[in-house]
Amino acid sequence: MSDAQAVVKRPASKAEGDERHEAIYRAVSDAIVEQRLKPGARLREDALAEVFGISRTGIRKILQRLALEQLVTLTPRRGASVTRPTADEAKDVFDARQLIECGLMPDVARRMGEKEAAELRDMAKRERQALRSGQQSVAIRLSADFHVRLAQLSGNAALAAFVEQLCSRSSLILAVYGHPGHLGCESHDHDDLIGYLETGNGERAKAFMNRHLKAIEASLSMVEEEENVPDLQQIFGG
Repeated sequence: MSDAQAVVKRPASKAEGDERHEAIYRAVSDAIVEQRLKPGARLREDALAEVFGISRTGIRKILQRLALEQLVTLTPRRGASVTRPTADEAKDVFDARQLIECGLMPDVARRMGEKEAAELRDMAKRERQALRSGQQSVAIRLSADFHVRLAQLSGNAALAAFVEQLCSRSSLILAVYGHPGHLGCESHDHDDLIGYLETGNGERAKAFMNRHLKAIEASLSMVEEEENVPDLQQIFGG
């Protein structure tokens, strides 16, 4: 039985219902990042409701959440589809990340302590482990989480929230146009960045982040595919 099937077709309390919706959200999100659901693929509410055994209202809420994260596009009279990032959109996203994340590094360096550095090193370690074990989607998520946590450590909640949105969009871009087994940067990049931040060298960290993000963007292979209709039963029912 799949993880998706394990959360369907039984009565649930509100807490259990929330857990169910979270599991379904994660299943769809993972399918997008892992490219089992391709860019442009239509996500019919009725088909998803049948696959997961919940109401169309519940599916609609999950799709709205995915749309907020730019993983799904909602179009009037057409419904939901997996977002199809373009080369221009990818450039815009990485340009925005350059402006914000690089600019936050001096603040992060000033606020970095032993506890924060240890937390970030653990995140970087788990990312490397996921990549080595072939868990590409997990590695992409952990990499995004690392960058979001860095932004949070700057103390600027508004910019950190924006970085979180940008990292969500970057995850899809990297999943679609990146290369399996590689995230577009060296495996030790995040550890090197932590080293600069831990010593309070904000300007060095800023320059390093600039090179880091440019390397990821340069690694992308922007080849767009034709729209397709996914077999939801095969994707989520196996």
